[in-house]
Amino acid sequence: MIALIGAAVAPGIAILSYFYLRDSLEPEPISMVIRSFIFGMLLVVPIMVLQYIMQNEWNWRDGIVAEVFQSAVVEEFFKWMVIYFTVYKHVEFDEPYDGIVYAVAVSLGFATLENLFYLIINGANIAIWRAFLPVSSHALFAVWMGYYLGRAKFSKDAKHERLFLWMSITLPISLHALYNVIFLAVQNWLVVIVPFMLVLWWQGLKKVQRAHDFGSKNLSSRPQ
Repeated sequence: MIALIGAAVAPGIAILSYFYLRDSLEPEPISMVIRSFIFGMLLVVPIMVLQYIMQNEWNWRDGIVAEVFQSAVVEEFFKWMVIYFTVYKHVEFDEPYDGIVYAVAVSLGFATLENLFYLIINGANIAIWRAFLPVSSHALFAVWMGYYLGRAKFSKDAKHERLFLWMSITLPISLHALYNVIFLAVQNWLVVIVPFMLVLWWQGLKKVQRAHDFGSKNLSSRPQ
């Protein structure tokens, strides 16, 4: 059982550590990051309950649209809500890259507990597959979410803030939906998902660099 828990938790902790250590300007308090991770874990049960209601009470069981809505829309929306109401206005969110750190923490908290449930049900033989695809994909969707939350937070006017906030929720939902559609609609999904994940990592790392660039400009413009 200990090995199973380790296999479930290790990928999320490793990926979160990577993005946390990339914060070279003003690293966030580790207590805040852990809190966000725990908030993400706490989302698992209410989301599972809502998904159960959709499938069994509303009869949303068949079709790609139902599958995509239950996972991509519901999961990304709830993660966004947690980040917005617990972190976005917080004083520690003081540079654009912080959005990525907190978004990744919430998403990986969710993905880690979800991963544990999957491994308990299906066994540790799928641990490597879960680490490379579902867990890392949650982190990469969060990079887009956090990047645009950071842009919104430090926008110069309300119009741009609203635009970036809208992008911070719609783009992760769209990427998550596309990820799901690949598995649901593409017969030889492995041929498609591998380049898709590579592009996600490539673009995600570019978002990390851009967030650092905006953070450096923001830091240099502060009064000394």
